[in-house]
Amino acid sequence: MMLSRYASCMATPAREVAYDILLRVEQQDAYASELLHGGRLESLSPDDRNLATEIVMGTLRWRARLDFGIAAVSKEPLHKLDKEVLIALRVGAYQIGWLRLPARAAVNESVELVKRARFRYSAPYVNAVLRKIAAKPELMEPVLSPGPKTVVDIAALYSHPLWLVERWGVAYGLETAEKICAYDQEVPPTAIRLSLAHPSKNSQGGAPEVLVEELKREGIELAPGALLKSARRVVKGDVTHTKVFAEGRVAIQDEASQLVALLVGTGERLLDCCAAPGGKTAILAERNPQARIVAAELHPQRAELMKQRLASAKNVQVVTADVADLPPGAGFDRVLADVPCSGTGTLARNPEIKWRLSVEDFTDLHARQVRILNAAIERLLPGGRVVYSSCSLEPEENEGVVEEVLRTRNDVKLVDAQESLSPIEELAVSPESLMSDPYLRTIPGVHPCDGFFAAVLEKRPKV
Repeated sequence: MMLSRYASCMATPAREVAYDILLRVEQQDAYASELLHGGRLESLSPDDRNLATEIVMGTLRWRARLDFGIAAVSKEPLHKLDKEVLIALRVGAYQIGWLRLPARAAVNESVELVKRARFRYSAPYVNAVLRKIAAKPELMEPVLSPGPKTVVDIAALYSHPLWLVERWGVAYGLETAEKICAYDQEVPPTAIRLSLAHPSKNSQGGAPEVLVEELKREGIELAPGALLKSARRVVKGDVTHTKVFAEGRVAIQDEASQLVALLVGTGERLLDCCAAPGGKTAILAERNPQARIVAAELHPQRAELMKQRLASAKNVQVVTADVADLPPGAGFDRVLADVPCSGTGTLARNPEIKWRLSVEDFTDLHARQVRILNAAIERLLPGGRVVYSSCSLEPEENEGVVEEVLRTRNDVKLVDAQESLSPIEELAVSPESLMSDPYLRTIPGVHPCDGFFAAVLEKRPKV
């Protein structure tokens, strides 16, 4: 079992916040990563913030293992338990099994959590179950088959849904599927993009070395990017509590996400089809300072937030619209279609996704993605290029979308993504290491980043 550096932190407020966030994730389909940057955590001390974060993310990452241990000692089937009770059990079991905390404190706090949630009648049950787990924490350790690991072993060992691991085994091979699962269970690195669009008021410019020095003075220790020379990785400190971050001069963004934006290249008129939250749009704006850029976002609230985030990018027009509602033949020479997707390449950051998804979801997602890519192509100039991308590992959302579009229209051709990748001066690795046939593909555990897919399509000149 993993041990934690928060061994001495016993604060009830941290557990209360963690419990409330887990309830919202379960009941409202909220995302933990967003809630953990919300107002509830601002009132906590740094140690309590860290403990709350670890309980939330650890409980979500290891949910299947936790439920396995709870079910082994529970007289009630877990599906019959109220969510408030089950989450209190998971929070307690995670602290017992994964954190170096006294079992008595974990048990008592979970009992208090169910009382606070007005399930006082369940307090004796929660107390009894967690005391049994405390006596035998090995109940949460999976029993593996003898010999080489099977798909069932990998799913149990790394707390992933079996059907998802089976899919990855078919698509990438069992060895890679295990690497993906192992990566998903670790805290992923925090990568930042050093923005050049916000020059420092206290310096002659916003050059990366200037920003690095400012962050260093605020207690942030950085390391070079793993994929990109223009990125940095946070080794120590919380970037979100720095002046540099508050002023928008650095942005948290996975390196693979940054890479996809760089793949778009340069042009005079650019379109970002599904632009929120705006990180890729910001890169397009910085790389193309003389270009006119339209950033389309379907949801009004997200579009408004993006307007605020990109306020200093004077060459960006944010519009609240579906890309299919934009005028066809609008004359863009570069388009980014970073489509809504399952997000299976981001499970290290968003572990709740693996418990929400079902195989049926991919059919609906595929249809939406095909529609968006077709709409993007309709808005390209002849000779223009669209980068189709997703943060999914699933073939239906990636090459499956591209291949369907290519089968149904004769005005576009697939271009080898390495043609657009090789000229990127910021690359810190060989372009070949990021390629999968004509596509760019990063795989968690194989590459040190989120899983992203990208294809480049070019519109044929009119004959």
